[in-house]
This record gives sequence, C-alpha cells and structure tokens, in this order.
Amino acid sequence: MSNSKPNHVRPDPDSVPPAVVNRLSLYLRELQHLVRDGEATTSSSQLGRRLGFTDAQVRKDLAHFGHFGHPGIGYRCEELVGAIRSILGTDREWSVALVGVGNLGRALLGYRGFAQQGFRLEAAFDADPTKIGSMLEGVEVHDIAQLAQVLADKRIELGLVAVPAAEAQAVADQLVSAGVGGIVNFAPVTLKVPEGVSKVGVDLARELEQVTFAVANREGSRVPRVHSPKSD
Repeated sequence: MSNSKPNHVRPDPDSVPPAVVNRLSLYLRELQHLVRDGEATTSSSQLGRRLGFTDAQVRKDLAHFGHFGHPGIGYRCEELVGAIRSILGTDREWSVALVGVGNLGRALLGYRGFAQQGFRLEAAFDADPTKIGSMLEGVEVHDIAQLAQVLADKRIELGLVAVPAAEAQAVADQLVSAGVGGIVNFAPVTLKVPEGVSKVGVDLARELEQVTFAVANREGSRVPRVHSPKSD
C-alpha cells in the first residue's frame, strides 16, 4: 500500500466559491467522526450520502484543491482530515479574541468546539464595568478601551464580534486597526472591512429564516400558525 500523501494545492481564496469552503468544513467534520469510529477509508459516495450530497459534488469540491483519492481504496480518512485541515488553515492554532460578553458571548466562551478545531480564545472585551476584570470560562474580560494593547500583547489573529448591531462596525474598525486579519460577526448587520481582511457574518435569525422558508413553502405544508391569544 502506498504511503504517499495526497497532492493538494493552495488556490487563490477568491477563486473558490464560499459554498465549496462551507462544504469542505462539513467534509472535515464527517471525516473526523469516521476516524473516531475507527474507519480507515471512505469514498465520495459514502461521504456524500452522510451529508446529503452526490458523489460527483464531493469529487468536484475536492478537485478545487488537488487529488486525494487512491485507486481501489478511495479516501484514507486520517490522510484527508490532515489535508483539509491544511487547506482550511486549522492544522495550526489560531489566537482569538471575543468582543461582547453578553448572553451570546458567554455561550461562545463556553463552546468547546473552538479548542478542538485549533482556535484558542485568549481574551474577551466588554464596556460593562461590572464584567471587566472577571474570568469567564478561564478567559479574562478586559476593558474595550484596552483592546489594541491587549491584542498586541497576546498576538491575537482573529476576532469574534458579539455586540449589539449598533456597535458592531465600531468594534470591527477597532479590531482591524489592531491588526486582526479575520472577523466573525454575530451581530445582525453587514460589516465593512478593508481589502485584505476576511469577514464572515453569522446571523442566527437568518439561519432560522432559511428553515422557515422551506417549511412554509413546501408543497402540501400544513404548518400551524402560532399566535398570541388576545384578552377578551
């Protein structure tokens, strides 16, 4: 059996559709599940079936980044996990800062999946004096006014924005000025960042709207409408 590693390339990020990168993350999660279950190999049809994609879609997505299959074997799970992590950049640790430690921010601090995928939450920031100086999930909450200094001291590379929509752009501007190269925004607003800074918006209500659209418009749908009872 050949011990050769998969041949993958690093294309221009702008040339790869965001949907492909999103599916790449899904492939990685499923492959990690397979490895944990003791599976050594898989195929494009098996991987696609687990995620609801065609085998052709899986092969087409991976082809953006090189050649990974082995004749008569398919994909070696651990090998493909390593290749996808390298492509996504998660084959190393990334230092992350969180701005906003309200209910959502606290939940993000407690999410163990970040560390499992190589993201290390190093600092949190808030403007509330009652939160500044406290430790949440092992992370110190700093004054937002100290953001630039703390980010420089801790060499923070990525930022999570979990503040109200009205404050999100100002926070993003501060993160960019401090040298952060990528931002994940949980506020329901579109941020403007300079060229060279990556951003992703996570609007939880919008995600639910994608589900309600499909449910509400499904042929033959009989979804009951929930309403608040009025007083007599």
